[in-house]
Amino acid sequence: MKKLMLIVLGLILSVMSFGKDIKIGVIAPLSGPLALYGQTTVNGYDLAVKEINAKGGINGMKLVLIKEDNKGDSAESVAAIKKLITVNKVDVILGGVTSGNTMAIAPIAQEYKIPMLTPTATNIKVTTFGDYISRTCFIDPFQGEVMANFAYDNLKAKKSIIMKNAADDYSEGLALEFEKTFNENGGKVVDVINYVTGDIDFSSQLTKIKNMDTDVIFLPGYYNEVALIVKQARDLGIKAVFLGGDGWDNSKLFEIGGTSVNGSYVSTHFSKESEDKQVQNFINNYFNEFFEDPSPLSALGYDAAYIMAEAIKKAGSLDKVKIKNAINSTKNYKGVTGVISLDENRNAKKSAFILKAENGAFIYETTVDPK
Repeated sequence: MKKLMLIVLGLILSVMSFGKDIKIGVIAPLSGPLALYGQTTVNGYDLAVKEINAKGGINGMKLVLIKEDNKGDSAESVAAIKKLITVNKVDVILGGVTSGNTMAIAPIAQEYKIPMLTPTATNIKVTTFGDYISRTCFIDPFQGEVMANFAYDNLKAKKSIIMKNAADDYSEGLALEFEKTFNENGGKVVDVINYVTGDIDFSSQLTKIKNMDTDVIFLPGYYNEVALIVKQARDLGIKAVFLGGDGWDNSKLFEIGGTSVNGSYVSTHFSKESEDKQVQNFINNYFNEFFEDPSPLSALGYDAAYIMAEAIKKAGSLDKVKIKNAINSTKNYKGVTGVISLDENRNAKKSAFILKAENGAFIYETTVDPK
């Protein structure tokens, strides 16, 4: 009898725990220099949540996004997550967007034991803060390795220069792995040159590069700064091929850099050229909702929101431990950014796409699978 009463009590508590909206905290830069990254990611969340709620939500409960603008700043990110947890009482968190911001909030999510899933933070350290922190994007070492192998194997490059943002964890992470892999392959990174966030005149660094012998220049930064760098490099007569990571993959790159970025290659998470029906449905639905094409961040946000929803459904309640375990056991989830499985360190194992910049757009070049 006692056992039966405990089972009934458990069922009652389970129903009670679902007797409200499911509150998903969102932390993203919605203003400031990284606002475009944040907004397109949040658009992906919004579309996924709209679709899920239109189908009845999760066990009859609606998903509600509670958004906080961190302005791309780590201190603002800390304030945002504390508000979401202690004031808004969110059940789970989606975010952050950049690696630096995400690493600022990860220890707090872990301390309060709130499941946190980032769709876009690629720095290797992001998930080291504990088992409540997971991600659905591949990590920086994979991107750096992919581009180093592509440069050596596909472009037959033997010499490379790295130009990185010394004030950004994302840029540092990709640069470190590119240098390691390119040198191990038999190539030579002849120099590593730094800039910092906010720079707009790169003439001193580029003048130095112009006087050096290199086949490629690896430039792991964000579209707003790399577009200026490539444009100024071409103006100085530098002809080496530029390579980058997913931070390049934004249509604004071509508005700023113009034709100077043609011939560059980037690794990224999503290709609009995919003929997969799920991908094309996503592109069409996104356009109908926001009157623009989705960015890779939109696609990553969309997949992360669905994986979070699936985890809550699988957990069968809003028990944080069960949700966390459900997220971390994600295997072979077919999203619009590919097939996603989380490894033992809660990092996504998935393929990377390499795109080539041509005439104001990125064109699919090849796919690289994880080894």
